[in-house]
Amino acid sequence: MFRVNDNFLKLSAGYLFPEIARRVAAFTEANPAVAGRIIRCGIGDVTEPLPRAAIDAMRNAVDELAQRETFRGYPPPTGYDFVRAAIAEGDLRARGCDIADDEVFLSDGSKPDASAILEILGQGNRVAITDPVYPVYADTNVMAGNSGVALEGGGYEGFVYLPCTAANGFSPALPTERVDVVHLCSPNNPTGTVLDRETLTRWVSAARSNGWLIMFDAAYEAFIRDDSIPHSIYEIEGARECAIEFRSFSKVGGFTGVRAGYTVIPKSLLGATSDGSRVALHGLWLRRWATCSNGVSWPVQCAVAALYSHEGRMQTRALTDFYLANAALLADACERLGLRTVGARNSPYVWTACPAGLSSWETFDLLLREAQVVTTPGAGFGRCGEGFIRISAFNSRANAEEVARRLTVLASVSAR
Repeated sequence: MFRVNDNFLKLSAGYLFPEIARRVAAFTEANPAVAGRIIRCGIGDVTEPLPRAAIDAMRNAVDELAQRETFRGYPPPTGYDFVRAAIAEGDLRARGCDIADDEVFLSDGSKPDASAILEILGQGNRVAITDPVYPVYADTNVMAGNSGVALEGGGYEGFVYLPCTAANGFSPALPTERVDVVHLCSPNNPTGTVLDRETLTRWVSAARSNGWLIMFDAAYEAFIRDDSIPHSIYEIEGARECAIEFRSFSKVGGFTGVRAGYTVIPKSLLGATSDGSRVALHGLWLRRWATCSNGVSWPVQCAVAALYSHEGRMQTRALTDFYLANAALLADACERLGLRTVGARNSPYVWTACPAGLSSWETFDLLLREAQVVTTPGAGFGRCGEGFIRISAFNSRANAEEVARRLTVLASVSAR
């Protein structure tokens, strides 16, 4: 009989967000009278319309597909040259990063890229992940066979966990044991904290000294407003030799339903083969894309390029400003309740402590039951996430203001 991938059987029961959806569905079925009051601040899905520049570009592109003279079929698997050039110049070289156009690989999003990238890495790499962590980093490494079994209470054997707690400002310390691959995210999902230039420089220096590969998720860099915070790991000298960067248009352009992102792999980034030889990851990723993908559609690529126009830049800035204002409203509401709160200032996520005596899932259930507000329990992101919840700022202004008001139900718990 055919075999399945046994590594999938190691996965702990249920991915976080489907479990949230299950609980919300059960509550809705049991309480139909208040179902219409539910406000969802759990999954980080956008709510506002696409930037006008992207809409116009997609409409023009669709019109081109309606004419034989301008029709286009299969795109280049890694993206059209003009799109890759706009990205490399607008996001990277404009910030002093030494990145060439063809070191940018356009895709349908950073989440699938963070999974697919494991296909070009060998078996046996020891993986370090932060705790709490965006579940995709952990689960995809489990699927790839880079972990042992699930541990009782959360986590997996075989991973090196880097705790991010209030005690260390939610910033991970460098590993003190052998690792090969490190997953970092700034601005961080879920905590909303950022890695400053000094901290990121230490990570790059350690990676180069120890032969680590840093998987750097910069999906939320467009929300950084502090000029001292790097938007890209390639702003740090030496990062070309030790890092891969993932980017997304889901939040900056509202593309969660359109789907587009990109990965940067410098040609100077080398890995070891089983016989000790050195090989460039750029060529392996290029081959993987040429084999497994037919690229991103013409209308979507045109929309991506439009985000880098003068009008597109202004519109995406306005969009991220909008969500940051929501985040500030939510963070202020939590702080007025006396809850320890981080994130929000350079991130669309608010990471706030649960009222004393409540676990993160208990706080989730209380807010759903008493306030009809959906959040994300911190325990779903790892053991160190216990005692916190994540509140997403991706919502309308009216909903953000209403959630800020409804959060006061936590005050009665805090006062007990």
